[in-house]
Amino acid sequence: MGFRCGIVGLPNVGKSTLFNALTETQAAQAANYPFCTIEPNVGQVSVPDERLDKIAAIAESAKVIPTQLSFVDIAGLVKGASAGEGLGNQFLGNIREVDAIVHVLRCFEDDDIQHVANKVDPIADAEVVETELMLSDLESLEKRVENASRRATSGDKEAKALASVLGQALDLLKDGKPARLTEPKDDEEQRLFDNAQLLTAKPVLYVCNVAEDEAGEGNDLSAKVFEKAAGEGAQAVIVSAAIEAELIAMPEEDRAEYLEALGLEESGLARVIRAGYTLLGLQTFFTAGPKESRAWTFPAGAKAPQAAGEIHTDFEKGFIRAETIAYDDYIALDGEAGAKEAGKMRQEGKDYDVQDGDIMLFKFNV
Repeated sequence: MGFRCGIVGLPNVGKSTLFNALTETQAAQAANYPFCTIEPNVGQVSVPDERLDKIAAIAESAKVIPTQLSFVDIAGLVKGASAGEGLGNQFLGNIREVDAIVHVLRCFEDDDIQHVANKVDPIADAEVVETELMLSDLESLEKRVENASRRATSGDKEAKALASVLGQALDLLKDGKPARLTEPKDDEEQRLFDNAQLLTAKPVLYVCNVAEDEAGEGNDLSAKVFEKAAGEGAQAVIVSAAIEAELIAMPEEDRAEYLEALGLEESGLARVIRAGYTLLGLQTFFTAGPKESRAWTFPAGAKAPQAAGEIHTDFEKGFIRAETIAYDDYIALDGEAGAKEAGKMRQEGKDYDVQDGDIMLFKFNV
């Protein structure tokens, strides 16, 4: 599986520039005025993973296929969006459809680029967007909690659980806190909470868009964002959208040298992906052979049949076993044959917890 991240933020914070850079396209028109993006743009991005290249080299694969993730560039929100201000709350529906929110915050000064509030304050910007999401959730929850509480008095067990977990979320929102801080007490409440699809329940990654010369360590503004993220269980990364735009304009073989000259070990895309994986609890397993080596994304904690289902539903339905080699063993023993000879190829059953980096061959029968 991949994951779908919605890029949000106020107008002119660098959302569309970042989207263009991340997806190596010009799909999102970048311009110096609000509401440049009206319809959400969607871009597929290959997840860079040096392990895949090493596996493919050993397997002498004809094709190398990385896993994919989606970025959705959602139009800039402004104060009052939940009540129809700006381009209206239609964009809140776009946010509802994503797995995580990538919140781009402007952490650079530039007199040539207009700011919608005429000042650079990433914390205030974050609060504007967060407030609109909270207001939307509040409106959604007030009636639902009331109805669930009414049904709960008649002995409806599901309604009682729903009233409990959504009531907790409602209290948090009334206190100015996001619904993602809700703590369901059991699996049933967790299921009901997830099904509620609350905007502020989605995991958040703050992207601090800084100037080129601050891309390594950030600045005082980005430091405040990191402090905010730590306080609310979110993630934060530093990115220079300007550098990312320059990277995609040059040949791929020159990019590592360019990053090194800037004192950077990796691109902004790599930072965003790694943080996104951490945020959503995602990991990677691999399949390898002479035809192709391929990376697959799965949720941490998945059993072998679930991982098999990422390839095809028939693999999960008819799962028999998984021939599994740990990544380190695969590399150290020069591939499948060496791992098998050394006794490092394991036969794993339905209860096996797939590990990040596993190289797997699934046996199934439908």
